Amino acid sequence: MRVIEKKTKYTRSRTAGLLLISILTAAQAFAQPQSGRGRPAWPPSGPAPKNADGQPDISGAWAPNAIRQNVDMLGAGVEVPFQPWAEKLYHQHKDNISKEDPEARCLPPGVPRMSTTPYPFRIMQTPGLTLIVYEGGAHIWRQIFTDGRPHSKDPNPSWLGESLGKWEGDTFVVDTIGLNGNTWIDQSGLPTTDALHVIERFRRIDLGHLEIEHTVDDPKAYTKPWKFTTHPVLLQGELMEYICQENNKDVEHLVGK
Repeated sequence: MRVIEKKTKYTRSRTAGLLLISILTAAQAFAQPQSGRGRPAWPPSGPAPKNADGQPDISGAWAPNAIRQNVDMLGAGVEVPFQPWAEKLYHQHKDNISKEDPEARCLPPGVPRMSTTPYPFRIMQTPGLTLIVYEGGAHIWRQIFTDGRPHSKDPNPSWLGESLGKWEGDTFVVDTIGLNGNTWIDQSGLPTTDALHVIERFRRIDLGHLEIEHTVDDPKAYTKPWKFTTHPVLLQGELMEYICQENNKDVEHLVGK
């Protein structure tokens, strides 16, 4: 009897947690102050700011605004060219209600999923290095080197890989290799391998809007490179302190088919 009560408690806790995230995400996306009655519209409009060198300034705190891609890429209309084994594994993940999702175990979401989770992030540009700090995703950050160095010949596999950036006109292009293959691309369970290579193209549309085109190239899992695009909006406020706690325990009580 005690075991049943404990499982019910955890199940309710996880359900309540997921509901809270959905409510907060919806509030963040749809309940921003609108124009009228002396309140400015949000996100703000206006030209994209420039750095001293004339390149677009992509720095700032951003809300991902990509919950559909984070939950289910295929459901969001993205065409994914699976290798047969990867498609089979994907459906196994879905049948098991994503109980093995690394992010649900408080592990880093990885690249490119870091840009689609519900948690905001801050971009900071410095000479030779661009940093991205993430509110969620196990309190992690990215280093994107822009000093002209080449990729390592044999990079140490990691959750976020080795990222190099450069400007192509008004677009900041980030090339990432050296990923460990332990992450999913979405909550539904799109797998990755250690052959994953990601290209991200950041473009600041205007003052309040960012566009990121993600190209996923993982020949072990997919038959050809494929893309999806996210549209972060300027965050109204600052990043908050966030601790991933208990999710790593709750998944033990999820039972799939």
